[in-house]
Amino acid sequence: MKRVFISFAKEDICLRDLLRGQARNENSPFEFVDMSVKQPWDSQWKTNCRTRIKGCDGLIAIITQNTRNADGQIWEIKCAQQEGVPVLGIYGYNTHGGSIPGDCG
Repeated sequence: MKRVFISFAKEDICLRDLLRGQARNENSPFEFVDMSVKQPWDSQWKTNCRTRIKGCDGLIAIITQNTRNADGQIWEIKCAQQEGVPVLGIYGYNTHGGSIPGDCG
């Protein structure tokens, strides 16, 4: 089974939940990994997050208008790129109101 890390802005958690719902399908070849911050960030978060990203086969970045201000999401995308983990950006809404910040590419 392939492991996929989902990267999203905290304001877009409903989109993350919809995507995670797809993995509940018994025919899904994917398992999603979540590193949502449930408490304020501490120094261990980045270390733990990097370990999980490295253990995944890919990262899906849910891109919305919130992405440009989502420091954690931007860090996750950069981390995946640094670790050689493939990144796939998907638009969260059909209005395409967001983009991956330029310093992530």
